[in-house]
Amino acid sequence: MKMTGAQILCESLVKEGVEVIFGYPGGAVLPLYDTLAQYPQLRHILVRHEQGAAHAADGYARATGKVGVCLATSGPGATNLVTGIANAHLDSSPIVAITGQVARPFIGKDAFQETDITGITLPITKYNYLVLDVGSLARIVKEAFYLARSGRPGPVLIDIPRDVFVDEAEFHYPSKVDLPGYKPTLQGHPAQIKKAVKLINEAKQPLIIAGRGVVISGAYTELKQLAETAQIPVVTTLLGIGCFPETHILSFGMLGMHGMAYANMAVDAADAIIAIGMRFDDRATAKVSAFAPHARVIHIDIDPAEIGKNVRVDVPIVGDVKVVLNALNKLIISAEHVDWIHQLDEWRREHPSTEIRESAELLPQFVIRKIYELTQGKAIIVTGVGQNQMWAAQYYWYNRPNSLISAGGLGTMGFELPAAMGAKVGCPDEIVWCVAGDGGFQMTIQELATIVQERLAVKVAIINNGYLGMVRQWQELFYKRRYVATPLSGPDFVKIAEAYGLPALRVKHKEEVVPAIEQAMEEQGPFIIDFVVEPEENVYPMVLPGAALTEVLEEPRKEVATWSRRSTP
Repeated sequence: MKMTGAQILCESLVKEGVEVIFGYPGGAVLPLYDTLAQYPQLRHILVRHEQGAAHAADGYARATGKVGVCLATSGPGATNLVTGIANAHLDSSPIVAITGQVARPFIGKDAFQETDITGITLPITKYNYLVLDVGSLARIVKEAFYLARSGRPGPVLIDIPRDVFVDEAEFHYPSKVDLPGYKPTLQGHPAQIKKAVKLINEAKQPLIIAGRGVVISGAYTELKQLAETAQIPVVTTLLGIGCFPETHILSFGMLGMHGMAYANMAVDAADAIIAIGMRFDDRATAKVSAFAPHARVIHIDIDPAEIGKNVRVDVPIVGDVKVVLNALNKLIISAEHVDWIHQLDEWRREHPSTEIRESAELLPQFVIRKIYELTQGKAIIVTGVGQNQMWAAQYYWYNRPNSLISAGGLGTMGFELPAAMGAKVGCPDEIVWCVAGDGGFQMTIQELATIVQERLAVKVAIINNGYLGMVRQWQELFYKRRYVATPLSGPDFVKIAEAYGLPALRVKHKEEVVPAIEQAMEEQGPFIIDFVVEPEENVYPMVLPGAALTEVLEEPRKEVATWSRRSTP
């Protein structure tokens, strides 16, 4: 049976189990949009900016574990996806981005709305395709979804010229893919696993550093079994938050630039590091030459390119985290590290990184903690980047798997609102809170219209300090409080919400916080709370740039003059 390229694409998406597409129409994709009406099983959500489509697909993918799909037209539509694609790439999120392209005879002629989107996205996708033959479209879709979800997940782009949507071909959807050069390693090498077991069994002060790879592979039970059997303390990266219950006796929080002081001290003192599904990002390691100076390092990761890239590794194990931990747990012996755990507990008492100080002012930490208490830790929290992100990571305790969705590697302002939208679409029965700064919120604020149109009950907490907060913090500490281009004369967010048809409240005082959150939770639909917080509140602890993990600034200070000319944020 012959079908048009647009029909072949839709049929292929249905075969892949796609239920939702986040998109924005334009000339090059009009044949596809005309065809979408024939496929009611494909729910199309009209975003208000293509960047929102990519972030929403990303949030959907992270919340559900499925491949997120976004759609844009050629030229500016395609380039508006780039930030979201880069964000998904750095955070290993499986999305398939479909873009329209000018008709084949016009490619390379600088035609209206022509952009070489495959060339632009080559460094930030696992793979991308320019479809020049309608007969290859079904195979390409099959390959794209396989590549996006397998191995280390990531974004794949399919660029389709306008006339390919109109051309016809026989439709046969492949039952399997044939990619001889792409074979992710799932099973860890048995000899390496035995070496890791020996190292762990011999260690006196072992430490697990768990990252997003644990979340991606769903290895929550396996990680907990390893930690409990061998009595190994666990710290996490930012994107590893939620892979291990934070109220567990062996949990010692997040490490890194704004991690817990005691977590960083644990890394420094450990004699064995078991790094699981993490990539030793600079915000986690701080000064690499001073990272874990006394430890032998085991690194488990599905991506061989990450092993040894940043930190010297003694026992590399390439494989899927869940599979490798299953094999490891069969060989590991029960152990006790009482003195080591007591030492970490003592450091935690001496360096209480998540206590909220008494203040007459409304502190952002207080807001986050109250959201935690009133949701009983049962919400999905979605953040962008900056101070709001760090406070959400520090003061909301994550005991449920995969309950923090955040822009980690790229650090994207504006990620939070559309990603929360995508998470709510994917998990309609979950409570979803978007924690946003007043700067990042305005970058994708137009997606409020999408939230209203789709009746998505996303709750939004704007941490409104009137600044680009994290940049201002750096200016305070390193640039003698020269606040250049960071003060924000923000709009009235309550009136903006009303203009979109959304209920909203402004909160300025501590006693108003709990009633406002309760009102938001009782509301059946979306709700916005504008929390006007202390303007110059900073995020602590903080490891200064170029310093070791143990060189932590814990107390609020107004001057740090020694660093100002050595580096940039």
